[in-house]
Amino acid sequence: MPETMDELEERISQLRGRLRQALAAGERAAVPRLRAELRAAELSWDSALLESDDSVSAPSPPATLPAGMSLFPVREQVHQVLTVLGVAAAPRLIVATHEALFAGGLIATKLASLRRDEERSFRAAPYSRPYYVCAALAADQLVAVRGLLAISTWPLDRRIMGPLSPRVDFLTAAVRLVRHLQTTGELGPQSIRLLWPFTNNIPGASGSTEEFEPSRLIAAAQAELQIHEESDRQQREAAAERARRLSDAEQLFGGQQLKAVRSVTKG
Repeated sequence: MPETMDELEERISQLRGRLRQALAAGERAAVPRLRAELRAAELSWDSALLESDDSVSAPSPPATLPAGMSLFPVREQVHQVLTVLGVAAAPRLIVATHEALFAGGLIATKLASLRRDEERSFRAAPYSRPYYVCAALAADQLVAVRGLLAISTWPLDRRIMGPLSPRVDFLTAAVRLVRHLQTTGELGPQSIRLLWPFTNNIPGASGSTEEFEPSRLIAAAQAELQIHEESDRQQREAAAERARRLSDAEQLFGGQQLKAVRSVTKG
């Protein structure tokens, strides 16, 4: 039987502990296997959360809650959106996506301090939560990219931002959003408004009529991804290898600029 989210969280916690022990003991041969198991468990947890979001209708807010207020904490609302997008995103896109897909309003100003709160929580008690809303890292200096939020359970290279990454992530988000909306049957006027920036900024995505065509947007985005995706992947993976020399906290939230440069150029 498929593992429950609680079981997955417990396995993730155990794997993280075993990975830290292996690194501390110098058991390098075990590290790749443990990382692969951890990555698979984290992806399973993300998928389970997304399935629960899709299959369970959001409850109506109680009468005591102001209209438009969500029952979920801000970090969980952001996690919902980032799980759908699958890429690091700026607050503006996160808020717009949440408004189109989920119940309750997400206030952009609350996102400003979220990453700092998550970092303080991680440094106080590392890995005490199943996930953290963390930073995307610049590929050159491995510092936090201002204004971009990601999820800690994603593979490290997925949180790296190289020269081509903003465009690749834009195209990836377009494909994932359309497919999510098609799966949930929520391709209505509000959702289509969310997709217009993608349609207007991807060559070949808009048709000869004003009617939105999901398949055209997906095809246009995938066609351009074929041009950039491989080079971007190589750049991200190379940067991720350097980033693994940083501390756990710095891998999630970025290091100080000069310290990060020195640490990845030693040896």
